[in-house]
Amino acid sequence: MFDIDREHPEYKQRKQMWRWYRDLYAGGQQMKDNAAEYLTRRQREPLDVYGERLLRVFYENHIGSIVDWYAATLFRREPQIAFEGESEFGRAFFSSFCDNCDLKGTGLTDFFRQCFIDTLVGGTSHILVDFPRLDRQPVNRAEEEAAGLSRAYLSRHRAEELINWSNDEQGQYEWVVLRRTQKRQHHIENAEIVEETYWYYFDKQSFRVYRRERRNEQGQAELLAEGLHGLAKLGRVPLFTMRTSEGLWLMNKSALLQLEHFNKSNALGWAITMGLFAMPVIYSDRAWNQIVGESYYIQLGAQDRFGWTEPEGKVYQIAVDNLSRLRDEIYRVCYLSQASGEISGGHAQSALSKMRDFAITNEVLRSYGDGVKDTIRKVLEAISAAREDGITVSVSGLDEFDVGDFGTELKDAQTLLQLGIDSPTLKQQIYQKLALKYLCDVRQEVKEQIASEIEQAVGKPIE
Repeated sequence: MFDIDREHPEYKQRKQMWRWYRDLYAGGQQMKDNAAEYLTRRQREPLDVYGERLLRVFYENHIGSIVDWYAATLFRREPQIAFEGESEFGRAFFSSFCDNCDLKGTGLTDFFRQCFIDTLVGGTSHILVDFPRLDRQPVNRAEEEAAGLSRAYLSRHRAEELINWSNDEQGQYEWVVLRRTQKRQHHIENAEIVEETYWYYFDKQSFRVYRRERRNEQGQAELLAEGLHGLAKLGRVPLFTMRTSEGLWLMNKSALLQLEHFNKSNALGWAITMGLFAMPVIYSDRAWNQIVGESYYIQLGAQDRFGWTEPEGKVYQIAVDNLSRLRDEIYRVCYLSQASGEISGGHAQSALSKMRDFAITNEVLRSYGDGVKDTIRKVLEAISAAREDGITVSVSGLDEFDVGDFGTELKDAQTLLQLGIDSPTLKQQIYQKLALKYLCDVRQEVKEQIASEIEQAVGKPIE
């Protein structure tokens, strides 16, 4: 029996980094609660002063906005998913699955949008394909469908939840261990909060689930369930990973810049605040022993002078310029330098320059879209193979990021049809692509019906 809580060396190296990246992305109260880990204490700074700075801490969350912008822009139009096959059971299942892929009412597009956000923050995101547990073997397919045993569903896991793994010679997972911790109050009458930790072990055939309840730092892991998992007949681990390259891992590229911006902006804010509470300055040769305050007055001699300290502001201007440069650099390394210029309002760009900048951003978005489509296709194909539906899956879209592009695409389609190419398959593909793109926000069941009617109208099924 191996140690279920053993951590992979790469996981140990990155788990602290992942926690920092989650805080940087979330910002808000989460960042303020953990501000002591990010706000640098000055050399020999008194603890009470540092404590007051922590109470006044604030965070300008540029990278969180950038990640959310990419997710919103990439999924502005839903991916176009088409299912082809003769199985009525299979078609009905996937129509329902796309509307509720995790048994929690989450649509497939929303599910993978969140997976994409996790990927930009943590570098990877993991999708677990699972099936209801088999208490008994069904007699036939109809009984299996009626009992819901073939109702596959997805579970999303962040990068930091995969604590241990091994790869085979082809680079595929040989086995994995996922860990998830939550706090629960079991009964309304009992206010005790119990920390529960679950471990999920999967190899190419079997699974095991462990749980440990921790009360007062005590508790042992117990085996809850074990057996064959839903993809055992395929001989593969039911975990799919969405990943991005180091160059497109936005949080990793900008985290240090965001931390530097955080410390500089808080230092400037503190300096400005302290500058508002000016200190009196007495110019006198006599011994000074008078008390100065809002309810007191002072008496000066004929040659004495009184004034107030006030910073000249040169260092403030230097700090402001440095913060602007850091902000611009955050947007630049995330391939959004044109957005930084619009925010600052001080960078005049020509139309050609803006087009060139957005062209770079669009290429990055297309690269992200290719990765997302590939992951969706692999997940759906594995589910179809496990269910033995004989359904083929195609995923397209996620390659146009301007809502106004549909008019241009419609004209291009009309031009292509007017060429007179005698190909029913070509016409069917064009009609289906245009219809599904225009109706991207309708239910999958309706999309399937529209695609089927177009197929019948054109008169030639897709090979």
